[in-house]
Amino acid sequence: MDQQAKKTVLRAITYGLYAVSAEHDGERGIFTANWLSQASFVPPLVMVSVERDSSTLPLIRASGLFVVSPLLDGQKDLAGALGRPKARAGDKFATLDLAVVETASGQPALADAVGYLVCRVESETSAGDSVVIIGEVIEAAILQEGAPLEMRVAGFRHAG
Repeated sequence: MDQQAKKTVLRAITYGLYAVSAEHDGERGIFTANWLSQASFVPPLVMVSVERDSSTLPLIRASGLFVVSPLLDGQKDLAGALGRPKARAGDKFATLDLAVVETASGQPALADAVGYLVCRVESETSAGDSVVIIGEVIEAAILQEGAPLEMRVAGFRHAG
């Protein structure tokens, strides 16, 4: 395989940047996701790739829920901070003094975002060093107007 071609074409796939959060038994987790897409209109399904060693993954599995909050253009630093592992960053909600909105389902959503989607886990599939979780959108809210943060604009890149 032409490694440079693979890298170039994979980098041409567009990505947004999202805060994904979950809570179970009083423990909260949040991370930056970029491999996220709507998978179905009826029912409304989204799919997100979560690294196997993510500290939020067990909370998603235990609660059966996760929240997607699209980050706003200009939140590059926040996206970077949310991308740090909990082992290094500690409780990111406290460390970053994150304002949250409690959803009707009791899950925390990032207050400083375009809005949020609460998703109920429908399935999980192994995907290399990650798992792809498909969730049905069960709640949605708009929090503010603004363009969403895109990975390319933020200057973040995957090796491909």
